[in-house]
Amino acid sequence: MSVVAAKELEDDAKKYAAEAIRLDSQGAHGMAIQMYQKAISTLVKLVHLYPDYRLNKQYTERAMAYQERVRAIQAAHGLLPQDDPQSGSDWAPSAPEGGPAAQGGPGGGKGPQVVQQLKASFSDLVITEKPDVKWDDVVGLEDCKQAIRESIVFPYLRPDLFKLGWPRGILLYGPPGCGKTMIAAATAAEIDGYFISVDAASIMSKWLGEGEKNVSKLFSTARKMLSENKPVIIFVDEIDSLLGTRGQEVGGEVRVRDQFLRETDGINDKGKNLHLYVIGATNKPWALDPPFLRRFQKRIMVPLPDNPARMSQFRIYTAPLTLAGDVAVETLAKLGEGYSGSDIKDICQGVQLRVVRELFESGKALDKETQTRPITTADFKEVMRTRRPSVSQEMQRAYTQWSENFKAL
Repeated sequence: MSVVAAKELEDDAKKYAAEAIRLDSQGAHGMAIQMYQKAISTLVKLVHLYPDYRLNKQYTERAMAYQERVRAIQAAHGLLPQDDPQSGSDWAPSAPEGGPAAQGGPGGGKGPQVVQQLKASFSDLVITEKPDVKWDDVVGLEDCKQAIRESIVFPYLRPDLFKLGWPRGILLYGPPGCGKTMIAAATAAEIDGYFISVDAASIMSKWLGEGEKNVSKLFSTARKMLSENKPVIIFVDEIDSLLGTRGQEVGGEVRVRDQFLRETDGINDKGKNLHLYVIGATNKPWALDPPFLRRFQKRIMVPLPDNPARMSQFRIYTAPLTLAGDVAVETLAKLGEGYSGSDIKDICQGVQLRVVRELFESGKALDKETQTRPITTADFKEVMRTRRPSVSQEMQRAYTQWSENFKAL
């Protein structure tokens, strides 16, 4: 097996799980479920691809625990569709007969078992809620927020002013960890609307065979919600998985894609006064098939945070920490140039871990009266020295180039 490839999947699963736990603790239940599902999908993929991997038993148990948490959140907060909570068929992708996943392995591999246990229905893959996210929670990104207001908020408040209709397809693109999901959720909250969140990669990987029906049900569910006189936003994460450049596809993938396009064409009809919107998000806009871009009348880049945004983010994330007198958010913001919002959060967690580790190594951590020392600017510099930005300059240039060719604000 490729140890490097397995390690990448492990790291992805850890990242998704950590974000899920953070969102869960903050009460952002719908977004937390999406992150838990991504962690589960990544762990299942790891078990299938590397059935002999020594940690498969632990990863299977962890995936099951995440699934239990998902179901607990859904039950406690009523996030399942109310009309038919058992709708949609279960999924159980199988490896070719005699293939690695079917054989299992001595390393605790449980490919087929974990997939059977982690079946996902339509209700599992589509999260419906009214998000509790405010515009003020979205730090910076004023140009993005203004473009969204013009496309969704203004038409909702005064539809009579839009004689030619308004955009219903919006693409948010840019580096990972910069707030695309939060912008979409905040938009739904701004207009007191429903927020339907679905992961495009899940559609393609888990809905094959039932994909057309479930895509149709996705939009059908949204239209039913409109009857409550509430606007509805369908948020499709990783939409490049669905609308990427056509290549070697099986028939099922083509049909799922075509059904999704037919549905979006339906809501883009300017003759209809529907407050139903599709917001797609992608970290790889260049992977989108250009003919499909016309479905997204607005194409908005969500960039890395600028200096004022970095200052605000460092201020938010360091607020619970004990800082030394030499720490200034202005200095941290300058040091953090090129880092994403999620990078900045990780940096602040890193400095926290640094002083906590010192306390444990000193042998005084078990004394509840003893606290960590104040965090200094040198701590931030050391963490940044060993943690580089997740978005390279080459990637930044690629986003800029794509924007020059395809942006539509």
